[in-house]
Amino acid sequence: MALVEYTAAEGIATLTLNRPESLNALSPPMFEELREHVDHIAGETESIGCVILRGNGRSFSAGNDLGAISRGERAPSRHFQAETIDAIEHLPQPVIASVQGHCYTGALELALGCDLMVCAEGARLADTHGRWAMSPTWGMSQRLPRRVGVLRAKEMMFSGRVVSGAEAVEIGLANQVVADDELASATLTMAKSFLENSWFTLRADKMLVNAGVNRGLDEALDFERANSPGAGPDLSERLAQFRKG
Repeated sequence: MALVEYTAAEGIATLTLNRPESLNALSPPMFEELREHVDHIAGETESIGCVILRGNGRSFSAGNDLGAISRGERAPSRHFQAETIDAIEHLPQPVIASVQGHCYTGALELALGCDLMVCAEGARLADTHGRWAMSPTWGMSQRLPRRVGVLRAKEMMFSGRVVSGAEAVEIGLANQVVADDELASATLTMAKSFLENSWFTLRADKMLVNAGVNRGLDEALDFERANSPGAGPDLSERLAQFRKG
């Protein structure tokens, strides 16, 4: 059984964490499979325009597999999991996290590597590093403050409290909250809406925004002017369609 299922259809790749019996706990072997798929998707910009990351069953993921830690399971390299999340963040295509049920600690770090997040009403998101006397190495201390602001991030991290799907939207952690049974369709609708636009522009937008986040405004504006790839190969076709009405 695949620990991460990969499907692709109509320009959308879906990566499904597939350990529902353990609430999709993130084991080293699961990360190895995830990395293989991510590396493949990175080279498929002509056939894949958007990516959805989701979990099978009642949870996105309960977080790092503590059982695997106690058994001494190890990833191929010291920072393999963190580098896999980096690889998701650096994918050329937009990536949407589709979150239901638990999304705790390492799972939240994984979701934060995605560009966008759609939550079910029943989603429960938290950073519980403090409960286990652990400290983040997969990006929590950097990505969470950039997503929700320093004050909210510190409060979530210091307290370990659970954030609902609705609150996730309220604080800027997620884009949208929907009924639990509408999560899959709402995420797919969002992905399809992106693909109506130029995939070239989607990739350019993501690259420019991500590159500018860690720069001051003046430097970021200079970066955009120097690195924007200009008009895409589908410009003429889109203008022709516009003229036809």
